[in-house]
Amino acid sequence: MYDLLIIGGGINGAGIARDAAGRGLKVLLCEKDDLASHTSSASTKLIHGGLRYLEHYDFALVRKALKEREVLLRAAPHIIWPLRFVLPHHKDLRPAWLIRLGLFLYDHLGGRKLLPPTKTRKRANSAVFAPLKAEFDKGFEYSDCWVEDARLVVLNAMDAAARGATIMTRTECVSIEDSGDGWTAQLRTEHGDDMQVAAKAIVNAAGPWVDQVANAVGTPRENTQNVRLVKGSHIIVPKLFDDPRCFIFQAGDGRIVFAIPYEDGRFTLIGTTDLAFEGDLDQVNASDDEIAYLCDLANQYFQTQISADDVVSTYSGVRPLFEDHAKNASSVTRDYVLKLRPGDAPFLSVIGGKITTYRKLSEDALKTLKPALPSLGSAWTEHAPLPGGDIPDADFEAFEKSCAIELGWLDDAVRHRLARTYGTRIRQLLDGATSMQALGHHYGAGLYQREVDYLMAHEFARSAEDILKRRTKLVLHMTQAQIDGLQHAFSEPMPVAKP
Repeated sequence: MYDLLIIGGGINGAGIARDAAGRGLKVLLCEKDDLASHTSSASTKLIHGGLRYLEHYDFALVRKALKEREVLLRAAPHIIWPLRFVLPHHKDLRPAWLIRLGLFLYDHLGGRKLLPPTKTRKRANSAVFAPLKAEFDKGFEYSDCWVEDARLVVLNAMDAAARGATIMTRTECVSIEDSGDGWTAQLRTEHGDDMQVAAKAIVNAAGPWVDQVANAVGTPRENTQNVRLVKGSHIIVPKLFDDPRCFIFQAGDGRIVFAIPYEDGRFTLIGTTDLAFEGDLDQVNASDDEIAYLCDLANQYFQTQISADDVVSTYSGVRPLFEDHAKNASSVTRDYVLKLRPGDAPFLSVIGGKITTYRKLSEDALKTLKPALPSLGSAWTEHAPLPGGDIPDADFEAFEKSCAIELGWLDDAVRHRLARTYGTRIRQLLDGATSMQALGHHYGAGLYQREVDYLMAHEFARSAEDILKRRTKLVLHMTQAQIDGLQHAFSEPMPVAKP
């Protein structure tokens, strides 16, 4: 019997699995698709406090998120790094004094130590305004962090597995029954094979499917209709500016939209939208109206004008927010709520949350379950690095310089990407290789067989899409013929990922 069955392989499920396994519990996580297949790979990819939440007086959430920002930056400096954001002042929207007050609070609520403070910027003395229309002549520059969101999920699952958890991707939980002293669940693999598992407690971290899973065990309706589904979409366009800083734009409808240098500045990522969602959760795409909205907002600020024809790619995700009956989707709380089903056998549903606060959510979830799991150990994740994140002093630049010396034979662009993607695990990936030829077949865009093998053996990758869209973003850099070549390779027998 497992101590804990976790349903859902997004950031919350993977984070809880890691934390629980590290506390000595016997853990099984099942995910019907790949890790981070849905909401957790469709974020704006920021570790941030949520500046706009201050307008809704959600100070507790902002403070919690800002504190976690620095914890996570230390835990994974290869996939999380500081960014500077420029908020141009729009004379017809929020007054400058209000923005400055909000940024003062943002600088001080979370006990900021690693990141620089807010600065006032003017066109006369800052080149950052060059891409913007002439009417935007001043603004504010503040700090937040970037994260490779899908990789954050995978790293948590890897660490969970290293600590004894069983991670089963492409395995759906099709039924759950109360067995009196726990739960019996039926799992079904992608090949249609069924297996039955027993667990003392269940965590329902199914994201947008959280209500469906809760209803499957007969949870009273009033406890399961607490989710508000909100779709957020992003567009990717050819780069609109050369500056490494990002922009945060105010919209006339009260929303804010980010414009962020993407994939080493080759593209600009613009998002996100906030729309109530009803539909097939397995088919979530950016609508024409959303694409037009993001293009139009960018065009209000940038000199370079864009249209739907310029969009290289889009992605969308559905956020399972807690239903607090806010009037519009943008003002619904992003904080998490943990719902424990009444009864002897613990069944905990996770609703809402931000990628930034997943680690605290994991701690709170296990604290809620502790009475039913007396063997649960103490909290431990606050100061523990994620796989590849054990970089001295969290100094990625120094680490990359050491890689250049140690791995001088490796192509510079490939070495930079591998260091950023895998951190100190780059040595495990390249074990024994001393030449580019030793990396095996080149699929394109710097992807070699050695990396493919590593991802399958250690990171639960099972398809070309897993590799090109979630473990990396190489799909944006490869031709269709190169993508087809990798997909063809997966049609041949290949090893299954190790736990």
